[in-house]
Amino acid sequence: MIEKVGIREVMRNFKILEKYDMVEIEDKKTKKLKGLFISEKWAKELKNSIEKLIKEKKQKELDEIMQFAGIADGDTQNLSAKEIRKMRALSRVSE
Repeated sequence: MIEKVGIREVMRNFKILEKYDMVEIEDKKTKKLKGLFISEKWAKELKNSIEKLIKEKKQKELDEIMQFAGIADGDTQNLSAKEIRKMRALSRVSE
């Protein structure tokens, strides 16, 4: 069960967090979300999901960087820019 609760309500009655699976904590004046409280029974599952998303994001960034690793390793030492573009185009076609 999900509930929206104000910051003051949480400060006055901390036990309110125990009643719900997830509590959105918001500033009632500005109507801005200030935080999210997840109960213990969902915390581990959510943590694993977030770690998986972070790992996928880092792997994607690494893959983008590794596209240029061939240039740094010297695979293109004696090639002109035109030859490099041609080689790259041919590798894309073959994939």
